[in-house]
Amino acid sequence: MIIAHNPILKGFYPDPSICRVGNDYYIVCSSFVYAPGVPIFHSKDLTHWEQIGHVLDRESQLPVSGEISRGIFAPTIREHKGIYYMITTNVSYGGNFVVTAKDPAGPWSEPYYLGENAKGIDPSLFFDDDDRCYYVGTRPNPEGVRYNGDWEIWIQELDLITMKLIGKPMAIWKGAVKGVIWPEGPHLYKKDGYYYLLNAEGGTGPEHAISISRSKELFAWFEGCPRNPIFSHRNLGKNYPIIYAGHGDLVDDGDGNWYIVMLASRPCQKHCSIGRETFLAKVVWEDGWPVINPGIARLEDEVELPFDEHPFAAENEWSDQLHFYTNELDQRLVGIEKRNETIYSLAQRPGFLRLFTRAERAEEMGYPSYLGLRQKDYSFKANVGVDFKPANENECGGLMLYQNHANHLVLEIVLENGKRVLRTRKVVKGEEEITSFIEVKEDLAVIELRAKAQKADAYLVENGDYKLLETGIDLLPYTTEEAGGFVGCTVGMYTSSNGRHSDNHCDFAWMTMDKI
Repeated sequence: MIIAHNPILKGFYPDPSICRVGNDYYIVCSSFVYAPGVPIFHSKDLTHWEQIGHVLDRESQLPVSGEISRGIFAPTIREHKGIYYMITTNVSYGGNFVVTAKDPAGPWSEPYYLGENAKGIDPSLFFDDDDRCYYVGTRPNPEGVRYNGDWEIWIQELDLITMKLIGKPMAIWKGAVKGVIWPEGPHLYKKDGYYYLLNAEGGTGPEHAISISRSKELFAWFEGCPRNPIFSHRNLGKNYPIIYAGHGDLVDDGDGNWYIVMLASRPCQKHCSIGRETFLAKVVWEDGWPVINPGIARLEDEVELPFDEHPFAAENEWSDQLHFYTNELDQRLVGIEKRNETIYSLAQRPGFLRLFTRAERAEEMGYPSYLGLRQKDYSFKANVGVDFKPANENECGGLMLYQNHANHLVLEIVLENGKRVLRTRKVVKGEEEITSFIEVKEDLAVIELRAKAQKADAYLVENGDYKLLETGIDLLPYTTEEAGGFVGCTVGMYTSSNGRHSDNHCDFAWMTMDKI
């Protein structure tokens, strides 16, 4: 027996989908406008998870743009006869599409876009016993949307040769609750002669829930479980330590045991800045219906599992220690819209990550010179070793905590009155405020952000001497509740010339992020 600790994927890893192939489990999650897209994780015991790459790791697979919460929504991963399938929605371009691979670590194919006939979002695939494949998704009410969230779940056959929908589509479920909003995230399974349809509803916020229905036929209206919704934290109140639970995917272990992964959030000061994370729960079947965490009916901190332990090499569920003595960028680092050598080089100064000081700004929806790590908790310290010599007062470089283009916090080295200074720049709802600065004397400076309980202190470290830049920085503006959207914060390295051409660069010797 081993113990899994929730969340099993810490930080901004929402909308999890899981599949099992033999003794191997794979999870994919939404990535929105971050690149590379759709992180993929592997485990042999549902406890220790290792990121093995990204499904969408090339720009040709990931044409995304706009606000950070657009892009890639709700992927599903499935395997059939040795081929892995990932289906998802790109709300920025092209809609619903499928990619395939023989190895879940990649490479994955170019997208097969399903076209105008595949309306809506949150697609999933189901392979029946006769090897036929079916698409199930959620779409606006075809008879006209009567209220926000008036959607339905529908099904249609998918031809795996042409990657086109064939036959007639049919609505099969509307959701469990009368007047339901956002029946979404549908997944189909087959068990004991029934087709089961698991779905989320109520919106991915305080009213989020999981419901299930079933039918003897695929193309028929499904029957709801009399206990629907079968899982939610909405009745536990806004002060409960885990909220927004929903959007699940079932998996069995081949020995009769069932589990579910789902998203949920851990708030701090009634606000969430780390986004929606991936949690695990046990499932049993009673009277032909699943029961999630029987006798408990809520997510637990620890889940006891009947597996032998399979840790992976160099495992550390929290600490991110990045050094740049390599030819490849660490897969944990993500960019906004793209992550290519337009913005960085690992070769120009060996041992350093060089970010190019480009005109693009974090305040704009675009592709800034930024590479970040997901925030994983509310008590953390992040620091970078940075060598930056601004050529003029427009250029900046340093450490950024990023929620979205209109809400972020930057600790940046700039030129002011002919001297290099480190300053605090806060962008809240699109409005900029400079609140503190301190002179930088060393070529290689260390910028450190220490956060706890939605407050933060910022430091300049030179020759081991900690110099306080600012204390008590309010982090609430960089939460989902204040900034909106679907993502959690990332923390990372940033440089910009703020709208002007520049041939400059900002060099980073390391970046670390640790729990404190």
